[in-house]
Formats: sequence, structure tokens, C-alpha cells
Amino acid sequence: MRAVISVVGKDKVGILAMVSNICAEVNANVIEVTQSVLQEFFVMMMVIDISEMTCELSDLREKLTDNIMGMKIHVMHEDIFNSMHRI
Repeated sequence: MRAVISVVGKDKVGILAMVSNICAEVNANVIEVTQSVLQEFFVMMMVIDISEMTCELSDLREKLTDNIMGMKIHVMHEDIFNSMHRI
């Protein structure tokens, strides 16, 4: 099982490290990451393996938003992401 994390906000040092560390704390394995800085804005999409994660997705979302202030963060199961983006 996989999930998608998206992060958007003002660029600052350590965003990728913070998200990765929180994922590691809950045993969510980072599979793929793409990130970019567009002018002063940071944009990242991350695919994680949640098959052995030690918490619920809602708990992961809460940990991310509580620890990474000023960023818009979405966490959703791969099935929901695929359903939303199906033509």
C-alpha cells in the first residue's frame, strides 16, 4: 500500500529532511520524491510505502502539519489519489 504526500509553501532549509524524518519515525518508507523551488515557493510530491506504518494516515498528517509550520500539506492514500485524478 502506498500514499502520496504533497507539500507546498515558502521555501526554507530542511523541509525534505523534516518530512522524511517524520515518515521514518512511523515506519513509512519513502519510495519516490520530486521537489522544486519556484521563485520563493517550495513544491514537493512524495510517494511512501505505508504497508508497515505504525500509525494511521490521519496521525501522520497531524504529525506533519504540527511539526512543519507554514506549509500546506496533504496526505492521501494512493487509491483516493488515483480516483481523484482519473479521467
